[in-house]
Amino acid sequence: MTLLKGLGTGLCLTVLCLLAAPKAKADDWNNKTVITFSGPVEVPGVGQHLLPAGIYVFKLLNSSSDRHIVQIFNQDETQLLTTILAISNYRLKSTDKTVMTFRERPAGEPEALRAWFYPGHLTGDEFVYERSRAIQLAKETNEVVLSTPVALASAPVEALNTAPIEAVTPAGETVDTAQVVAAPPPPAPVIVAAAPAVVEAPVEVASLPDTASDLGLIGLCGFMLLGAGLLVSVLLKKQV
Repeated sequence: MTLLKGLGTGLCLTVLCLLAAPKAKADDWNNKTVITFSGPVEVPGVGQHLLPAGIYVFKLLNSSSDRHIVQIFNQDETQLLTTILAISNYRLKSTDKTVMTFRERPAGEPEALRAWFYPGHLTGDEFVYERSRAIQLAKETNEVVLSTPVALASAPVEALNTAPIEAVTPAGETVDTAQVVAAPPPPAPVIVAAAPAVVEAPVEVASLPDTASDLGLIGLCGFMLLGAGLLVSVLLKKQV
């Protein structure tokens, strides 16, 4: 029952996000997305951790690491509110709208931001909370939460690229991040058909037609004998 309730809650939060909470416009270059939150939202990261209801701009910061760094700006992008550490999370089916998922909190508490999926993408960003806060959220939601031991409130943004990421259970135990995020399936192996073996056909040498006969040789011998006879005849005449 607890599992079903959790799944139902997560689905409701996702649908709420799609239909009501964020009205999003997106930009493919840096995944820029303009989102309207209808209520306060808790976010992790370096900077402001509670966003009042309002309009915000989410952007993906270019990073040389294999994780994503997400920045949240105010509506006109004149103020950077927070910079969030995230890692990739995979979903089986993309959508044509932005999807923001939240962790359910006790009544009266702001929803805690969990993940952001850009329109048309199968891979999104699962947000990482500071360890102490991650353990609290895990207890409140009875879910495993991504965490980092780095003190995000005072950490320089550059430290996010190398910050260790783990996952914590409601009991405070550290577990593998695979319990929270899904990796994309491995690419299907490419099967290359073997080229058919080239069999060289035997080369037939054409023989000349057998048209020669002994008539020529016989004729030649006859002429030679005739010449010899004439020569003998001449010699005999000279002697007489």
